[in-house]
Amino acid sequence: MSPIEVVGEHVSRSEEVLTSQALELIQLLHRELNPLRMQLLEKRKIRTAEIASGEDFNFLEETRNIRDDKSWKVATAAPGLDDRRVEITGPTTRKMTINALNSGAKVWLADLEDSNTPKWENVIEGQLNLLDAISRTIDFTNDEGKKYQLRPDNELATIVVRPRGLHLPEKHILVDSQITSGSLVDFALYMCASARIQIEKGLGPYFYLAKLESHQEARLWNSAFNIAQDFLNIPRGTIRATILIETLPAAFEMEEILFELKEHAAGLNAGRWDYLFSVIKNYRTRGKDFVLPDRNSVAMTAPFMRAYTELLVQTCHARGAHAIGGMAAFIPSSDEGINAIAFEKVTADKSSEANDGFDGSWVAHPGMVELCREQFTKVLGDRANQKNILNEELLISAKDLLNIKATPGSVTEAGLRNNISVAIQYLERWLAGTGAVAIFNLMEDAATAEISRSQIWQWIHNEVSTEKGQRIDASLVKTFANEEVAKLSAAIDYSRAKEMFLSTAVADDYLDFLTLPAYAAMD
Repeated sequence: MSPIEVVGEHVSRSEEVLTSQALELIQLLHRELNPLRMQLLEKRKIRTAEIASGEDFNFLEETRNIRDDKSWKVATAAPGLDDRRVEITGPTTRKMTINALNSGAKVWLADLEDSNTPKWENVIEGQLNLLDAISRTIDFTNDEGKKYQLRPDNELATIVVRPRGLHLPEKHILVDSQITSGSLVDFALYMCASARIQIEKGLGPYFYLAKLESHQEARLWNSAFNIAQDFLNIPRGTIRATILIETLPAAFEMEEILFELKEHAAGLNAGRWDYLFSVIKNYRTRGKDFVLPDRNSVAMTAPFMRAYTELLVQTCHARGAHAIGGMAAFIPSSDEGINAIAFEKVTADKSSEANDGFDGSWVAHPGMVELCREQFTKVLGDRANQKNILNEELLISAKDLLNIKATPGSVTEAGLRNNISVAIQYLERWLAGTGAVAIFNLMEDAATAEISRSQIWQWIHNEVSTEKGQRIDASLVKTFANEEVAKLSAAIDYSRAKEMFLSTAVADDYLDFLTLPAYAAMD
């Protein structure tokens, strides 16, 4: 038996990315880092149990010297990553790859994680689409005959790839008969196929790192970067990484995370939807003081969210890193009334981020790129960023980050129904192989389903009632699930998605990630 096996079915042109060099790097990364990855995932479980038993997150005493040392900075901005005032996110499908690169955004987050599904063909085809785009051989023609091609190189967004989180496996590649890490597989395939071409173009292999929960996990990624750069004879420090602060534990270790990735660090991002998911997950058993209202009513002005974003901007600018704001998930509609409301909300959101010191922000649709750019340009002008802006008097405490009780809003039947409907609709598409789904005029990804089912679980287990006094329990959720599915298209079978949603939302035990059983069930 070979030390490394590819057990996924053949995908056309897969030999272009599943090269002997790529497989050798996957094997090397797995043997060097997978034992540590598994230890760190176990450490997450231990910390979650400690929080459930009554402990609270706090800034680490053992790393105080890193926070107190004001002299260290991250690496200077790499080519293509100095001006990041507007970034577009999306999966690495062929059409999206072309549209994102042509969108006018400064950066494209090429998503192999939350807005992608890890079907084997998606894993391979995503890498091929990136390779074709970087090699300028990509094109696409839709069913109506419309052709999509790339603009000139100097008009294209800079590619920043988001591999899967450390918790996600890749069951189609085995090393020593062990399932490999989805994150390390995504990373290795991109490095071997596309890194050198990007370097030759004057850019580099750039990454967004998802779902990190500690500086030890950042250290693991730094080791992966060094192993890959040495293996490919690329100078250390060529890779750049922007880290999503989208988990509550990571919010208490922002400086330490930047420190561990120092020569490779480009910035931090406020991944606010997954951050809400993490808040719910970690404090789900701690009573009604930690229960959030309807997810769509939790604004960035909520005290605990405000503290999180202020701390992120302050941390980044103190260390010379970019602070990137959160997602605008709105997508243009044929209904001008809906568009007017959406554009007003996005304008206010991006204006607030720019004035709060962020250096750029995210949108999910090309139609929102110019709006985001306008709001940041009003503040930045001709400057590439505002990393020189630092409020040294700002002091954010652990209590500020955990001030969840002060969040305004109510739990409503409409919010409950929305959670149910969106989660089921999204899961149906995810299981079919689509990770970015337009639902109710928003571009949703896996974070939406995670927040929705986690919030319902928390409401049930903390005996929460709606504002009109209706107790939320498993029976009610099941009834509403049937009713919401009945409103959807009869041409689509939602039964498997509904069953999977209910199996996690009303279960006695909480499941850390919905995508794990969903991946196991995926064809």
